[in-house]
Amino acid sequence: MRMVLVAAVALIDMDGRVLLAQRPEGKAMAGLWEFPGGKVEPHETPEAALMRELQEELGIDTWASCLAPLSFASHGYDDFHLLMPLFACRKWQGTPRGREGQALKWVRPRDLRDYPMPAADIPLIPVLQDWL
Repeated sequence: MRMVLVAAVALIDMDGRVLLAQRPEGKAMAGLWEFPGGKVEPHETPEAALMRELQEELGIDTWASCLAPLSFASHGYDDFHLLMPLFACRKWQGTPRGREGQALKWVRPRDLRDYPMPAADIPLIPVLQDWL
């Protein structure tokens, strides 16, 4: 089974809310809510992948020094195994907006379970809730 490395981030605003992005139609798991991020390219660190993905997907900039490792998910799907480090970030430049047609929502940590998420993201919810 192939291994896929994806980096994700919990963007946390000044009110302690976390940003979720909804997977757009036409993508696998369309309609589910997830922490922003994306695949780590060969010879790319997870932090570099997040900085690139946040710019491409949300139009915001952050720095590696603002990405704090928080937890990770290790989940087997039918056709691949996902390894996903989750970082926390409280500082970025710009206003997040869905540049790839995805809806965005700022969510209180206690309400994260109200949003249907991919199976790999669900175990990260209590870790994030405890941390915040």
